[in-house]
Amino acid sequence: MLVAAGGYYAYTNYSSSGDAVAPAEQAGEVVQAQDVTVGTGAEASPSSVVSVLYVGKLADGTIFDSSEAHGNEPLTFQLGTPGIIAGFQIGINGMKEGGERVMAVPPSFGYGSEDVKDADGKVIIPANSALVFEVKLLKVESAPAADTSTPSAE
Repeated sequence: MLVAAGGYYAYTNYSSSGDAVAPAEQAGEVVQAQDVTVGTGAEASPSSVVSVLYVGKLADGTIFDSSEAHGNEPLTFQLGTPGIIAGFQIGINGMKEGGERVMAVPPSFGYGSEDVKDADGKVIIPANSALVFEVKLLKVESAPAADTSTPSAE
């Protein structure tokens, strides 16, 4: 929920488990999220497969990645997938299809103390950077069912 007060906004804060937490209950860094548009479709939950359009920025507004840079193709992945920063996934958890959200991701839920470099070795995300993501959730699907069948002995 977004509440405007004196030009400032109150954000919903999310713990590492993806649960909303009250500011008084926060311990350490949290992912902050502001819904720009609340979606009306299916809700993303842990292990959902989601498709999103996004813009990733440094705190100073410098864009470091976006769907536009990848031909406006949505990024599709299963929440909980290694290789996608935790803060991005935590911020998407709880969104509904059609929703748009801005997320502030602290370094501990981003890339931490490591520089992120492009193919030429240029630093595109300095170590210990807070990140801002603008995300539009296009689609939510249930996780694929695990194959629990047992092979038959022949």
